[in-house]
Amino acid sequence: QPSSPPAAMPVGIRPALGRCGEAAPHRVATGGAAASSSCKCRCSSSTGSSSSVVGGIAPSLAPRSAGTRPGARRLPFPLRTAEADAPPAAIAGDARKKVSLVSLGCPKNVVDGEVLLGDLYRSGFDVVEEHEDADAVIVNTCGFVEDAKSESIEAVLAAAALNEDGKKRKVIVTGCLAQRYSDQLAADLPEADLVVGFQSYGDLSSSLRGALGVAGADANEYMQRARVQVGDATVGFRPEWDRYRLTPRHTAYLRVAEGCNHACTFCAIPGFRGKFRSKPWAALLEEATKLVESGVVELNLIAEDTNQYGQDRRDGKGLAQLMHELGKLEGLRWMRILYAYPSYFTDDLVDEIANNPKVCKYIDIPLQHINNMTLLGMNRPPQDHTMALLRKLRARIPGLALRTTFISGFPGETDAAHRELVAFVKEWRWERMGAFVYSEEDGTPAAEMQEQVPPELRERRRDEIMMLQQRVGEEFAESLLGTELDVLVDGYNDDGFLIGRTQWDAPDVDPIVFLAEPTDPAVPPLGVGQIRRCRVDGNSLFDLEAHPVA
Repeated sequence: QPSSPPAAMPVGIRPALGRCGEAAPHRVATGGAAASSSCKCRCSSSTGSSSSVVGGIAPSLAPRSAGTRPGARRLPFPLRTAEADAPPAAIAGDARKKVSLVSLGCPKNVVDGEVLLGDLYRSGFDVVEEHEDADAVIVNTCGFVEDAKSESIEAVLAAAALNEDGKKRKVIVTGCLAQRYSDQLAADLPEADLVVGFQSYGDLSSSLRGALGVAGADANEYMQRARVQVGDATVGFRPEWDRYRLTPRHTAYLRVAEGCNHACTFCAIPGFRGKFRSKPWAALLEEATKLVESGVVELNLIAEDTNQYGQDRRDGKGLAQLMHELGKLEGLRWMRILYAYPSYFTDDLVDEIANNPKVCKYIDIPLQHINNMTLLGMNRPPQDHTMALLRKLRARIPGLALRTTFISGFPGETDAAHRELVAFVKEWRWERMGAFVYSEEDGTPAAEMQEQVPPELRERRRDEIMMLQQRVGEEFAESLLGTELDVLVDGYNDDGFLIGRTQWDAPDVDPIVFLAEPTDPAVPPLGVGQIRRCRVDGNSLFDLEAHPVA
């Protein structure tokens, strides 16, 4: 029986071929804020290619923190602390074939990629970091906005260009672009050997064996399979605990649901991610348990609408009950809510966030706008509802950090509507915030609306909001000077700095903490994956500088 994949390995997550360390431009990390989006995804489904970057100002103006890169999704740190499991036996009668992965887009794509690699690893494939060493390159695409699509296509072409050395690697296209534009993609990109959608992920191993001519593969079966293997968008859940982890060993994404039933006029997600469905309760608890047993101390809960978990089943087991059960897992220290919708915050959910010591006092809740006419055009909850919710969350959850995102330049947004949004940002002083310019998405009602705002005006409005937020983010960091905070030690960044995060910082997208070794010899040295009490000594823009005191 093939062994399980390693719990966490720093492989296969390079954001784009030939651009080591540079991620897709839609993967933004805004200072003091960051990239959640109109589609509840950090790649900004319809908020456009001109997403704010470091410091919340235009890239040409933004000072660069030592720990961040504009547009970058930080690569996994080399955090292997134990030997990997023994690899599965070689595929019968043949040398082990090698695969690599280019992962673009949001954390849901990361989980998809981890599960795909886990399947391939257990089937006898090796997973390699260097695409040049691979027999097949999987490009797990993002398809939410034009820049995301362009970056994905560039990655496919770059993968195909590797074959100029004569090796003839197979190029496999998966992800949202494959699901959304399968036939067009296959027609326009003959370089793609297979285009695989969500429903066919479970068959990728056998398809790839056939494509590579692996001994023992059924050649007739492979020939009968179409080059495009894309089915329904609404598919059931496969087991997701036995993954080939792309995140550091101590942190993982826990997908609690998939799909979306909302009809936001700017967002195309329901068309290719399907209808909302919650992951079965028992499977979710099993997955969380196994992740924690593998060394995970932080679970980041994700979905299209995470706080809607369980409401499609109506069995009384919602997100509050889930977090209560997760809180019983020995070894789990933190859990964090990402991609919350500004509804579904029941009293028991608010109480669980406030009272469960393992729940980070942090909520990612994209609002998109605050002007009522703009919200009406977006088909989003109205201003009164949003204001009442925000007041409730602030009042009932001590120490809460809220993160949100806004869209600038939605069709019909007037100057008065924009000024109202600016005033709202000033008033609420978001601990974490991002803003994006609107972009038209194929097949969405907003793309057909009249009164499209000129692109230059969209960008100016976005920049104004983010320049305002830059100072707010710096002031929040400055307010923490001299305090003691728990910090999760993530590892070393590309510049050799030891870094970590507070409970108010989601991985990859929020500010970081630069860590110094303890000054007191009685305090043990820092270790990756530890959560340590640290004193904040300074700040670099939004990032903190700290040393351990316990």
